[in-house]
Amino acid sequence: MISQSRRRVYLMRHGSVTYFDAAGKPYLPESVPLNELGRAQAAAAGKVFAQEDIRFDRVIVSGLPRTVETANCVLAETGQQIALDEWPELAEIRGGKLAGIADADLKEAFTGAFEGVAPEHKRFLGGESIGELMDRVHPCLGRLRADSTWDTVLLVLHGGVNRAILSYALTGQRLFLGNLAQTAGCINALDVGDADADWVARLINFSPPSLLQGESRNTTMETLLEQYKKARGI
Repeated sequence: MISQSRRRVYLMRHGSVTYFDAAGKPYLPESVPLNELGRAQAAAAGKVFAQEDIRFDRVIVSGLPRTVETANCVLAETGQQIALDEWPELAEIRGGKLAGIADADLKEAFTGAFEGVAPEHKRFLGGESIGELMDRVHPCLGRLRADSTWDTVLLVLHGGVNRAILSYALTGQRLFLGNLAQTAGCINALDVGDADADWVARLINFSPPSLLQGESRNTTMETLLEQYKKARGI
């Protein structure tokens, strides 16, 4: 019998939230809750874990409400009572002030960090850079791997943070693959061994409510850009 030397990381993106109102004005991103669709996405993910009888040893969230609510929805479906660990270092890449971005620069500000292999100096919405994001996410991976108390862990995080984790797992390098889609409420599955480069990607961007993801070919940031343009009348 072959011994199982790797441990399993289930990496989710939080469910859908509403970042802009009907007029395109932004809500405070640090406090937005899941919307109705987001709660349905989180519950659907939880049902998948329950059907497969997946049991988590730890559940880690960033602490932002949308990750906490998603994790609690998942656990409600699986029937597990696990205290959530909040790792604020895994909060989403931080944007700057939208009002300070010129109309002509909006597309680049919204989507530039999520196109191809994004350079480290690229900033998201004029705020945090890709390099700064990796500076805080990568050490968390080491911290997680150094903890020998878990076999199966659930991480409920964010689109940009998930890309940083997946990019490292897939390449073993300090790269950011911006065009790795992370649909709201999606599940990724990664196996990790003892060696730094020992990562195996089992599942990426699995969306239980939309198995073939046929409802849209736009990215999240392209959709949000169009919503925000209403506030500027463009």
